[in-house]
Amino acid sequence: MRGNIFNSKGIHVAVVDGQTILDLNGQKLYELKGTKIYRLSGELVGHLNEASGTERRLDRSTDRLFSTGST
Repeated sequence: MRGNIFNSKGIHVAVVDGQTILDLNGQKLYELKGTKIYRLSGELVGHLNEASGTERRLDRSTDRLFSTGST
């Protein structure tokens, strides 16, 4: 599956490519297993909201995982 991740404010913050979450520059950030987000070390750090299609949204508690360059 390939798709986009948007934070709770609707800002595009990452891309999903299969089970990998990449930043907007293509650098591998996290692993995705179902809706669970894991660091590359294997530590569970968050969840994606259930969504159909290629667009996924984060809830506010998971926004902290992705930098947007503004606060």
